[in-house]
Amino acid sequence: MISQLLFGELAEVLERSKQWLRVRTFSDNYTGWIDEKQVQPITPKQFKELNNAGSICCLDPLGIAKSKFREIQILTGSSLPNYHQQTFRINEEEFSFNGTVTDPTSANAWQMIPDFAKKFLNTPYLWGGRSLFGIDCSGFTNVVFKLAGIHLKRDAWQQSEQGSIISFIDQARAGDLAFFHNEEGKITHVGILLEQQKIIHASGRVRIDPVDHYGIYNEEQKRYTHQLRLIKRMIG
Repeated sequence: MISQLLFGELAEVLERSKQWLRVRTFSDNYTGWIDEKQVQPITPKQFKELNNAGSICCLDPLGIAKSKFREIQILTGSSLPNYHQQTFRINEEEFSFNGTVTDPTSANAWQMIPDFAKKFLNTPYLWGGRSLFGIDCSGFTNVVFKLAGIHLKRDAWQQSEQGSIISFIDQARAGDLAFFHNEEGKITHVGILLEQQKIIHASGRVRIDPVDHYGIYNEEQKRYTHQLRLIKRMIG
């Protein structure tokens, strides 16, 4: 598995092989194969409408969306297109959803990034994951920032090319991203800085560890596990 699509996210079909579709995700340009049962076809016009509809997101760990025809379980970070007064619409199908939502269009949504991140605490690490059932380091930052209305690319090295550089860790603030490199100098890890020189990141599980100008210190192992490369701020 290379990545995951959450409910309400858009993808373009590139080719078909029996029941399998090779798709390209619209938000981060990832390509991969999915079962046709996992997607709902829409017209180019509907695709454009959904893309322009804004992205209210589900904030509940597991929510239930109901229409006249079915019930769907949706996870934290799922998009609710055309959301208004506890309803949203995909094509001509209207769903009711009375769970908790976040409004990424709010001017202060970015201030909630640390709280959004903590909702994923102890989620197991899963390569390619973007949900509470399993998540990787850049999938974690990608979904958390989506909740705040900020688009991050999919991989850690791609995210490191976004935003503005913070020169020193003591100038960083909660919600900034810290990036870490391997022995070859390649960006391989990312996490979200918190107050009091702490970082929340996906490593084995989503966890909170001390961080300083050297990197992440794992108190259980009594050693530094990740070497700090740079800090980026994604909002003004």
